[in-house]
Amino acid sequence: MLGDILLIEEIHKTVADSIAKRVLKELENKPKFYKYIVGISGESGSGKSEVSHSIARRLKDEHIRVKILHTDNYYHIPPLLRLEWRKTKGIETVGTNEYDWNLIHRNIQDFKEERESMLPCIDIIPEQVDKLITDFKKIDLLVIDGLYAIKADGIDLRVFIDLTYKETKLTQLQRMKEKMDDFRLQVLEREHQNILALKPMADVIINKNYVAIDTKTGESL
Repeated sequence: MLGDILLIEEIHKTVADSIAKRVLKELENKPKFYKYIVGISGESGSGKSEVSHSIARRLKDEHIRVKILHTDNYYHIPPLLRLEWRKTKGIETVGTNEYDWNLIHRNIQDFKEERESMLPCIDIIPEQVDKLITDFKKIDLLVIDGLYAIKADGIDLRVFIDLTYKETKLTQLQRMKEKMDDFRLQVLEREHQNILALKPMADVIINKNYVAIDTKTGESL
């Protein structure tokens, strides 16, 4: 998202380093030029974008070219109309169905097949959806982040950040992406329930201390 504010701290870099090492280890057992995908889900303000960016920077040091795909760009309803849409249609409309999964999966397939692809990109300042053309032939690894990102098809490593919107209130206020009022709190609670349902899908959970834990072994990365 253009104009988004990243609040990258040492904890994001540290956990990103551990995840990057996990990715590098898994790539050793993949065919050469394998198109690897990392998915990162979590609630608003949990640090999805910060971790995604930090992973990309870490892998760049290993000469791996990374593209970040933010699923917040894939809402069916554009930013300026979304609040009124939700209020009119009801809080139960908040969830995974708000996203254009067909387009998300089309862009993932373009990455897998090394095609040029057109991606939606929200410019936060005017709150409009622009179009970005990217050549996936030049991209080695894709990071998909967003509330429900690990739900997407074709992901090799699913990462879940286990922090709730109540625990990330300060970060949300600092980023000021949406006005914090009673309806916004209802949206956050609805998202919380939907996101929590995805937790069992995770291969790695970033816990409340911001340590990455392997869900199979229970050990830190």
